[in-house]
Amino acid sequence: MTDKEVTITNDTGLHSRPADLFVRTAKLYDSRITLFKGEKSADAKNIIKVILLNASQGTVIRIEADGRDEDDALKDLTSLIESGFDNVNTRVTI
Repeated sequence: MTDKEVTITNDTGLHSRPADLFVRTAKLYDSRITLFKGEKSADAKNIIKVILLNASQGTVIRIEADGRDEDDALKDLTSLIESGFDNVNTRVTI
């Protein structure tokens, strides 16, 4: 298991399009991926749960990945957030 904290930088936070892109990216990996915002957690492969975290701009979240491809999953999801969901080299098409 590995994890990393990252700050949401885009204007809309993890809502609508960014949440969709995040979830679709998470689903590319076999690892179990969980998002944490304070005491709240969400399955990163479930769009409703991710949106219900209500992670707005400036929110620090922790991404936890557990599985055979955890390092790649964590790297790609962290890069996605740090880029503000723009101009990212991802296998997911918008």
